[in-house]
Amino acid sequence: MKALRIHAGAKALAHLRRHGLQPQDVCTIPAAAGGPKGLVLGPLDRFLFGTWLPRSTQPVHLVGASIGAWRMATACLPDPVAALQRLEHDYIAQQYDPEPGARRPTPQQVSARFGQTLQAFYGGQIDSVLQHPRYRLHIVAARGRHLLAREHRWATPLGYLGAFVSNMAQRKALGAWLERVVFSAPDGAPGAACAPLPFATHDLRTRQLPLTEANFLAAMQASCSIPFVLQAVPRIAGAPSGAYWDGGITDYHMHLHYRCPQNAIKTIAASAMDTGAEGQKDSSPAGLVLYPHFQQTVVPGWLDKHLRWRHHATPALDHMVLLSPHPDWVRSLPHAKLPDRNDFIHYAHDPAQRMRLWRTAVSASEQLAQEFSAWLERPDVGEVGRL
Repeated sequence: MKALRIHAGAKALAHLRRHGLQPQDVCTIPAAAGGPKGLVLGPLDRFLFGTWLPRSTQPVHLVGASIGAWRMATACLPDPVAALQRLEHDYIAQQYDPEPGARRPTPQQVSARFGQTLQAFYGGQIDSVLQHPRYRLHIVAARGRHLLAREHRWATPLGYLGAFVSNMAQRKALGAWLERVVFSAPDGAPGAACAPLPFATHDLRTRQLPLTEANFLAAMQASCSIPFVLQAVPRIAGAPSGAYWDGGITDYHMHLHYRCPQNAIKTIAASAMDTGAEGQKDSSPAGLVLYPHFQQTVVPGWLDKHLRWRHHATPALDHMVLLSPHPDWVRSLPHAKLPDRNDFIHYAHDPAQRMRLWRTAVSASEQLAQEFSAWLERPDVGEVGRL
């Protein structure tokens, strides 16, 4: 049974037909929120960052929210393969014991434990993430406004109700309640405070801030702070005051209006001149978005999960090559599904069983990386679907 499906936007598909896919074609790699679902992408991540991308030299922008931010930050560590393996291990081993008689742990408990996990994981290595010679990390969080400006027992549910109604009317109206905040690592260019965003921001109210050693852990925790599961992060160094929540609320699957920053275009073009497809020189930079994702659809925000009319591809994804598991392969996994956050609740009193099931799914997902590696060696564009 085939595990991997490949889809591409219109311009990406045209590029694949002419040139196949080379590591120097890639400008941006997004990484979605989605909690444990992202675990099945671990083998693909290790192949991309450990084997394939090192064959090129251009800067690559890594954009992530929630677990996607954790994955992309980990890829910036000095030994990405070992670091991504540790991420997989640590994520699976998470255990949040509820108080006696409670069905689930409190947000305070989860936030405190998760903060300790991040500190243990990145302690002493933050500078390596921020100063990576090639990768430009962008961590996405959501800053509450009006009723959501601070966490409150009654105001927060009412605020999210308002956000849901506004978003249903128009996605851009979500910005009245939640602001997309992107914490960006340094660019390396002279005088640049942070790397330029690899996407346009006309779709939603957006603020970009420098990602620094002083705010890295808080920004990471904010990006992973699911409302009502974790507490909002109230203070982040160098950022306006407010309640900072999971970046997946505004950008669940990173359905962004991608663009390749000019400095990256120049580097990609130079690389293409040296190593064009089939040995031919090609001065036209691809600037592709390579997206390992746990499903084919790219849902804009978490509040759009049940708004099916927003699940279709748009021209914003024209430069995207999307890698996702085949639904039939997913049905071969334990309980015929990807790992998900509900497993924490279902196996609250048997975490060892949850961990066993998740490890089984992750082990099976090695097939995704193997199939992509084989496709790169002998690319068959006939196997690539249109986004």
